[in-house]
Amino acid sequence: MELQQVRYFLALCEELNFTRAARLCGVSQPTLTTAISALERELGGVLFHRKPSIALTELGHAVRPYLKEIARSADDAREAAKTLLGHKSKRDR
Repeated sequence: MELQQVRYFLALCEELNFTRAARLCGVSQPTLTTAISALERELGGVLFHRKPSIALTELGHAVRPYLKEIARSADDAREAAKTLLGHKSKRDR
């Protein structure tokens, strides 16, 4: 599982539209679709009903909180690193 797949999944959860989610993520719609399909293969099931409209499946609902936590933890780690490196840079001056 790649972090980008997690972020694309979360964007699609919010937008419920592949084109808008792709735009939000700054990628093409086929790129987002391919990433979601790869995530579905890895998790072993479909995450979104695609017709008549986009909606989370039972599996999608089940994994969403875990994928949100992964994204949140990655963001927290990035912020912690920036803070630490920012303090080191000021001390080294």
